[in-house]
Amino acid sequence: MGDDTKVALVTGASRGIGKASALALADAGFDVAISARTVHEGEGRTEANSVRGDDPIVPIPGSLETTAKEIEARGQRALPIPMDLLDREQLLAAPATVLDTWGRIDVLFNNAVFAGGATMDRVMDLTPDSMLKLMLGNYAHQVLLIQQVIPHMVERGGGRIINMVSGSARLDPPAPAGAGGWGIAYSASKAAFARVAGGIEAEFAPSGVRAFNVDPGNVVTEKRRALRPTDVFEEGFGSEPPEATGAVVAWLASTDDALRMVGKWIYAPKLCEDLGLLAP
Repeated sequence: MGDDTKVALVTGASRGIGKASALALADAGFDVAISARTVHEGEGRTEANSVRGDDPIVPIPGSLETTAKEIEARGQRALPIPMDLLDREQLLAAPATVLDTWGRIDVLFNNAVFAGGATMDRVMDLTPDSMLKLMLGNYAHQVLLIQQVIPHMVERGGGRIINMVSGSARLDPPAPAGAGGWGIAYSASKAAFARVAGGIEAEFAPSGVRAFNVDPGNVVTEKRRALRPTDVFEEGFGSEPPEATGAVVAWLASTDDALRMVGKWIYAPKLCEDLGLLAP
């Protein structure tokens, strides 16, 4: 592979949608830099996302080393980078590491999400500290990461930024958090992040930097299966495969036709089906 191989940076790529997207990008011919907190297989654990203590702390599969091996098995280079969304030094170092190692970033997929305390807290449980952490991890630090890659993309004449959004940013919860609904602080942080792609478009589209919002639908992650192994996830909001979002991310990253989706709220499962991106 020469220097003309395109490079994608995918955050939160140790498992779930991030891993599926990293592998889809590798299948599309990208070398993939991947970031997450879990470096080695067996280290992953769930974490408390509410002061109520509804969920236990249990092991979950997935790691940077596993995702990297699967990228390399597809014939592409992988660059694992440990990164915590709340750690500003790690966050600033991640794009610099990619540029120092491979010299380019063509695509940034902001998939990682802060899933710690207050994500599923109810209104009266929220504190200034817990709300600020959510806004820091899911909005402010995501913008800071974007700021690190835009000048490089502008200098190269273009690039694509794909932001993970959430239906919770547009919908009211049907029930309290933990009883069929979601925490309002989490949905507020995702609503803030959902405004970023439009701002990038307004400012940088003339320079070739294009931005997209991608909604994955209700994806059943390794974390949810580990916490509730007996649940029937297809009931209620349904269950969408992470591979559907991965396929859409790779399509947005690599095709000119994707530019017609700029400025739209992209519901990945529907677009994946409409385009026939996954084999039946």
